[in-house]
Amino acid sequence: MELIRRDTDYAFRLAAALAPAYGDEKAFSAKVLAKDTQVTYAITCKILQKLAHAGIVKSVMGPKGGWKLAKSPADVQFRHVIEAIQGPVTVNKCLMGGFECPLKGKCPAHSKMAKLQTQIVGFLKDLTLEEFVSDSEESTPL
Repeated sequence: MELIRRDTDYAFRLAAALAPAYGDEKAFSAKVLAKDTQVTYAITCKILQKLAHAGIVKSVMGPKGGWKLAKSPADVQFRHVIEAIQGPVTVNKCLMGGFECPLKGKCPAHSKMAKLQTQIVGFLKDLTLEEFVSDSEESTPL
């Protein structure tokens, strides 16, 4: 089971590719981003649309148009990217809003699952695109 789906991993790559140019005039075409991140062009276009809908990236029209980050890499939480692509992060169904568990108040697992949920969401909220990019620049290639 994957917690982070493949298309979400692609979204991280695309956002990371745009991060160094934040604040510049330069926009990147979907074709260039697809090539640079090794994501197919069709999937790149779909992911960029989802990221744009979430306000993470924006498209720029015109001859020098393309895609840019819509906000600073320091303001893009990993949680935002995940939610834009695969929806809210939940450990299990009982922690989703609106679900009525028949064992509510008696389940021995609920408190541990809720704690895990809090830790995961906290980590994803604290980790920004800026940190992700700087960490990946410092790591050694495989």
